[in-house]
Amino acid sequence: MATLGTLLAPDLLATQSCWRLRSNVNGYSRATGHGLTTQANQGRSFRILKVVGSRLQVMLLDDGYQCWIDQDAVIGKAELRGAWKPRLLTAAEIERRIPNVLAWSERVEQQPNSYLWGGTTEPDMDCSGLMQMAFASQNIWIPRDAYQQEQFCQPIAVTPGACHLLRPGDLIFFGSRQRCTHVGLHLGNGRYRHSSGEEHGRNGIGIDSLQPQDNHPVACHYRAELRGAGRVVRCHDGQALA
Repeated sequence: MATLGTLLAPDLLATQSCWRLRSNVNGYSRATGHGLTTQANQGRSFRILKVVGSRLQVMLLDDGYQCWIDQDAVIGKAELRGAWKPRLLTAAEIERRIPNVLAWSERVEQQPNSYLWGGTTEPDMDCSGLMQMAFASQNIWIPRDAYQQEQFCQPIAVTPGACHLLRPGDLIFFGSRQRCTHVGLHLGNGRYRHSSGEEHGRNGIGIDSLQPQDNHPVACHYRAELRGAGRVVRCHDGQALA
């Protein structure tokens, strides 16, 4: 019988068993193919939901995110863990940790990086991956995707040039009228740090502004797609989100 700390082996791929990663792993959107949807750092934990061919469908326990991972990526590289419980913080404790969230995002901006769809480990991340990892660096877990982050946050009113209600550490959301597709981290006075792609962005992490006088093409593009803003006042409880 496997005991805590036992390394994952092919004969231990039991559904509902929980494992802690010893190395980073890619998470894919389907049981086949190479469509990256997320990544998980060493130390994160997952629950096995299903075994299909050479892949496992798993739930990442900090944020309830479901994805597929290659068996080869975790066999011998994940250890059996005990029961998992979310690490919940009060709104006041989250607020006290925001300066360190901002400092972490600044540090990763300063290293060479490029935009990676699904990227959730340093140095290459997508927009919501950067947000999730900035908060996770201080043990504040938020959902994985931008639209989930928008639904998770306490709404804050904002319009281009009217940013007085925003605090550093708030999230700013962009997209169409129908759906949030992009997110940035507010730094102050309408300036925000985000990871954006090549088509409308900087192909990596950079700073832009909601202020109308910012005429940079990236700032103009996203300002036209501004949907709103939100404040992180709670931690994810690990339950799956839609």
